Amino acid sequence: MRFGYSETCLKHDPGPRHPETPDRLDAIRSRLARAHGVEYVEADAVAVATLEAVHDADYVEDFRTFCADGGGSWDPDTTAVKETWDATLRAAGLACWAAEAARSGPGGRKTPFAIGRPPGHHAVVDDAMGFCFVNNVAVAAQHAIDEGLAERVAIVDWDVHHGNGTQDIFFDRGDVFFASIHEEGLYPGTGAADDIGEGAGSGTTMNVPMPASATDAAYVAAFDDVLDPALADFDPDLVLVSAGFDAHRHDPISRVRLTTEGYALMTDRARRIADAADAGLGFVLEGGYSLEVLADSVAAVHETFDGRDPIEPDDEIDDAVESVLDEVAAAHDIER
Repeated sequence: MRFGYSETCLKHDPGPRHPETPDRLDAIRSRLARAHGVEYVEADAVAVATLEAVHDADYVEDFRTFCADGGGSWDPDTTAVKETWDATLRAAGLACWAAEAARSGPGGRKTPFAIGRPPGHHAVVDDAMGFCFVNNVAVAAQHAIDEGLAERVAIVDWDVHHGNGTQDIFFDRGDVFFASIHEEGLYPGTGAADDIGEGAGSGTTMNVPMPASATDAAYVAAFDDVLDPALADFDPDLVLVSAGFDAHRHDPISRVRLTTEGYALMTDRARRIADAADAGLGFVLEGGYSLEVLADSVAAVHETFDGRDPIEPDDEIDDAVESVLDEVAAAHDIER
């Protein structure tokens, strides 16, 4: 894979006790040093106007001023320093690079993965929250549309937390399909199965709120039973994955029971969806807070594109997962 990376993103440092640490990127790069076929690309920072295509201009200016004044705690979870502004512009730039590369590049073993930070999927139109200041994947999706690289973009968010910000930005849009598989009831408490969009966007939001017992088999079933048919019908030009790795069974923040192999399986499913639509495919880093688990899971994504076939799960999904998938299927008129 080609990994978008910039040392500028290391300069965002929310403090020694904060889980969203610069060490996350160092751990990923250290693990990828043992992998075959890794390339790094440093993309340009985005212009402010690119952020304002999805975020309120007054909010963007307030955030810039907040950082220029030295930062601090925007809210109890979301902390900035002076350098956070530049890191945020660069992280959004890396996400835009991933969208551009996905549409214009060769794909396959050169599939792009933007490993910028701070993450973005909780940032709503006019506010920061959940470690996120700018919604990187939303900026990238809108950039692809504005630049004529894609008419229809699908965003698949497998972070354990619901991507409320991405949903907020595109909830009434028919040209962006947002799908989130997340742990039910976890922060920020949004993402019900019957939240399917409104107006022109009715049906282009899909939420799969998994019970805490969910395993690899549950996530594979979500892709096969509901995401695949929904996205086949949507027929995107570009698929972007909001790739968080905090649904792993050894991540300290969640209770979902994914394994590292689960991320390889979801990577394979995302690739199948993109290939079936003849769409570009790119990845944008979100969460993941156990350094070893995060690094190994990103490596599993890379190794899937480098030719390793993931191992299918041999367990069955339980009744709680069946119920969720039935509810999602009913909300989107999908037969299971």
